[in-house]
Amino acid sequence: MPRTSPQGLPHEQHDQLLTVAQAGEYLGTGERFIRRLIAQRRITYVKLGKYVRLQRSTLDDFIEAGRVASEG
Repeated sequence: MPRTSPQGLPHEQHDQLLTVAQAGEYLGTGERFIRRLIAQRRITYVKLGKYVRLQRSTLDDFIEAGRVASEG
């Protein structure tokens, strides 16, 4: 039975590890933007040997942090 996240989603689907290219695709940006976020330490990442991966939940948090509320 798959573990679930606090949001009730299966853990494997919600917190999937993405490559830099996949993360750029997920955010609708290019790889260069993602690499800049990593270099500036503006987003957390996972280092697996020589590979860099980003958790989907981290990208969702980054999106949420950039959300601007509408005025009235």
